[in-house]
Amino acid sequence: MSTSRNLITDVPGLRIGNAHDAAAATGVTVAIFDRPATASLAIMGGAPGTRESALLEPEMTVAAVDAIVLSGGSAYGLDAAGGVMQALAAQGRGFAIRDVRVPIVPQAILFDLLNGADKPWARGEGEPPHRALAMAAVAASGEDFPLGTVGAGYGATTVNLKGGLGSASAVTRTGHTVGAVVAVNAVGSATVGDGPHFWAAPYEEGGEFGNCGLPAVFDRQALAPRYKGGPGQNTTIALVATDAILDKAMAKRLAMVAHDGMGRALRPAHAPLDGDLVFAAATGRKPLPEDDIYAFADLGAVAADCLARAIARGVYEATALPLPGALPAWRDLYRPKRPTA
Repeated sequence: MSTSRNLITDVPGLRIGNAHDAAAATGVTVAIFDRPATASLAIMGGAPGTRESALLEPEMTVAAVDAIVLSGGSAYGLDAAGGVMQALAAQGRGFAIRDVRVPIVPQAILFDLLNGADKPWARGEGEPPHRALAMAAVAASGEDFPLGTVGAGYGATTVNLKGGLGSASAVTRTGHTVGAVVAVNAVGSATVGDGPHFWAAPYEEGGEFGNCGLPAVFDRQALAPRYKGGPGQNTTIALVATDAILDKAMAKRLAMVAHDGMGRALRPAHAPLDGDLVFAAATGRKPLPEDDIYAFADLGAVAADCLARAIARGVYEATALPLPGALPAWRDLYRPKRPTA
């Protein structure tokens, strides 16, 4: 069952901030934890772009992170984590080393350099905007945030439709809250063929992405992979979070299982020249029951469902970029249906 906002911020202990540069059609999304959160990641795309990802492996020393960043801009966007570090250090956050603090801020980026907007910094002219955008995103962070053409999803696309920022949440049978936020910049499609139906339709709750269901008659040609653009012009990046108490190895496993949601909602996913990845974070508010061997498995299953739903919502809520040759948004082509009782 979805929780009150149907956003990752239904997980207590985190906030989301977004900022974008409309002229450059790129943006940044920041997840800020009220207190350091246990985190790890799983990378299943063949060409990731990350910062501070190695420290998230279970055998590494740092136990928790202060924030996680999703950003556009390809490798230029990796400046965003520095902006978040600066903003959090000003708040007294970070790993204490004598009289200094170092905020721990892992990041992943997606490629949005060829979406039609002018990006002079990608030609060596001027500075990329992502560091400043990240600081603005920290200042704007809160429990409520919009979806679609915002934040890291501002310049995102899929093979046939505008991509965007999506989020969803749910509660497991043991009462643990799980949520996902994702920037959908997929090499493939979130929809079945050329129709309005989302691959994630079986997981939809409350008409959250149009209530279209699956096609009444399934055209097998819809299974043929379609690929966007050229190599390296893609990558879907996500964060799943829970209020459960997890160690880093469990967070790693949660990130791995959550990738199932990417496979359910996008066709294809995890291509060799994409950087598809999932961060997982635990805010540590509620222990898992010791006498329930499947409670942790439930977290993974629900996280995967949330990620699939969030991907569809990111495309469903997007608006087209006002640029020549820009891809249409889902809402430009299809009329949303009313949820059924």
